[in-house]
Amino acid sequence: MATFKRILDFTRFPALRKEFLAGATTFATMSYIIGVQPALMTTVGMDFGAVMAATCVASAIGTLLMGALANYPIALAPAMGHNFYFAFGVCVALGVTWQVALGANFIAGAIFVALSAVGLRERLIDAVPQTLKDAIAAGIGLLIAFVGLKWGGIVVGKEGTLVALGDLASPATRTALAGIVLVTILYARQVRGAIILAMLATTFLGISQGLIELRGFVARPPSLAPTFLELDIAGALRPEMLEVVLVLFFLALFDTIGTLIGVASQAGLLVGGKLPRARRALLADSLSIVQGTLWGSSTITSYVESAAGVAEGARSGLANVATALLFLCALFFFPLVQTIAAKVVVDGAELYPAISAPLVLVGALMLRPAARIPWHDPEEAIPAFLCMVMMPFSLSIADGIGFGMVSYCLVKAATGRGREIDWLLILFALLFACRYLLT
Repeated sequence: MATFKRILDFTRFPALRKEFLAGATTFATMSYIIGVQPALMTTVGMDFGAVMAATCVASAIGTLLMGALANYPIALAPAMGHNFYFAFGVCVALGVTWQVALGANFIAGAIFVALSAVGLRERLIDAVPQTLKDAIAAGIGLLIAFVGLKWGGIVVGKEGTLVALGDLASPATRTALAGIVLVTILYARQVRGAIILAMLATTFLGISQGLIELRGFVARPPSLAPTFLELDIAGALRPEMLEVVLVLFFLALFDTIGTLIGVASQAGLLVGGKLPRARRALLADSLSIVQGTLWGSSTITSYVESAAGVAEGARSGLANVATALLFLCALFFFPLVQTIAAKVVVDGAELYPAISAPLVLVGALMLRPAARIPWHDPEEAIPAFLCMVMMPFSLSIADGIGFGMVSYCLVKAATGRGREIDWLLILFALLFACRYLLT
C-alpha cells in the first residue's frame, strides 16, 4: 500500500505530474467538441446522446493510440471542417444518409491506413501546391464561421439579397453575440480553455433569460447503440460516392500533416526539420479514423489545440493518458452537454446560442494560412480565392477544392507553365471538371 501511495504522489514524480497537468490543459482547450459535434450531427438525423458518447470514446482511443504508437503529446478528436463536410457537403447537399456517409469515412480511413503503412502519403501531399493547401484550410474556416454566425442568428437568409443581418434585438442573438465577445476576449488574453469557458458562460446566460432549460449536470453515460456499427459501407461503394471518399481522404491527409508538424515544432520534437516516428503518428491518426466510424463519429484527427498542452510542458505520450481519461469522464456530464448544445427556435429558425461562439472563433483561427498565399501573384491568388470563397458560398468543401484545382491547372496552362503541375493534380482536376460538365 505504501508503494502504491508513492506512485500516486505526483510530488515525487515532477515529470509525470507535468505531463498529466499538460494533458488536462489539452483537454480543456479542445473539450468544446463534445458539445459542438452532437449539435452538428443531429441536423442530419443522428442521435445526440450516441454522437456525444461516440465523440468521447473515439477521441479517447485515438488519443491513446497516438501516445502508444508515436509517443507524441498530440490528442485526437472529431475534426472541425470534416464534420461540416460530413453533415452539409454529404448528407444535406447530396441527400446521403448518415450511415452511408459513415461508410465513406471508413473507406477513406482504410485508404489512409494503407498509404501510411507503405509510405505513399508524402507523394500525394506533394502533388497539391502549398497555395491550395492554405486556401483549403482558410476556406473551411470561412464555412465554419458562416455556420456559426447563422446558428447565432447574426446572419439570416433573405430573399433578394441572399443573406442579411439578423435581428440583433432577439434575446437568442444577443446571447450568441455575448458569447462571441467573451470568447474573443478570453482567447486574446490567452486564457486556457477559453472556448469551453465561453460556452459555459453563454449557456448560463441563456438559462438566466429562460432561453435554455438546465437539464442537469451528471447522469449515466448515453447509449452508443443508435450509431455503433451503423455505417453502410456497401452504400458508400457506389460510383457517385467516389468524390466523397476522395475529399474525406485528402482533408484527413492535409490536416494531419499540418497539425503534426506544427505541434511537434513547438515541442522541439523535430530533428533536422523532420518529424521522427512520422509514419507511426500517421498510422495512429489513420487508425483513429477507422475506429471512430465504428462508434459513429466523423473523421477523428490530430488537434492543433494540443499545442496548449505542449506549452504547459507535455513532451511525451503520457500527457495523452490524462486527456483520454478526461474524455471518458466527460461521458457522465451528458445532461450538461445537452444544455450547452440546446436548440432555440426563433421565427422558425433553429439557433444554437452557446455553440455559435466556438464556431466563429475556430473559423477565424483557420484563416491564418491565408496570410501565406502570394496575393500579388494572380496565377496563385485567383485559384486560391476561388477555392476559399466557394466553400461558404456553395456550402461545400468539395466544390471549393474542385474549383481551386481546376482553376489552378487552367491558369498555369494558359500562362505556359503547365509543365510545373504535378500529374496527380491534373488527374484530380480532370475528375472534378468532368463532374461539373457532365452533371
